[in-house]
Amino acid sequence: MARAGAGRAVSPQLTRAQRSYLKRGIGQPGGKLPLFGPDGRQINHQTIRACIDSGWAEPWFNNPIKPDWLVCRLTDAGYRILGENPPESAL
Repeated sequence: MARAGAGRAVSPQLTRAQRSYLKRGIGQPGGKLPLFGPDGRQINHQTIRACIDSGWAEPWFNNPIKPDWLVCRLTDAGYRILGENPPESAL
């Protein structure tokens, strides 16, 4: 298990919010993750950052209209933590 400062162990487990966020990228072109939840509210930035820090999501591109919005996509590790196979590369 990985270690985070002060001897705290980093859990590879998803929170409910992280799982919900990541699952919405399954079946989306490029694994694109949503900016907004099903209720129309913006996804919590802490949830997005935690997924990025864990390697389950990665920033995809910058949004010039809303630079504070994190447009992300699932990584291969993100697919695997959800029990899914990453899609084949289009190369």
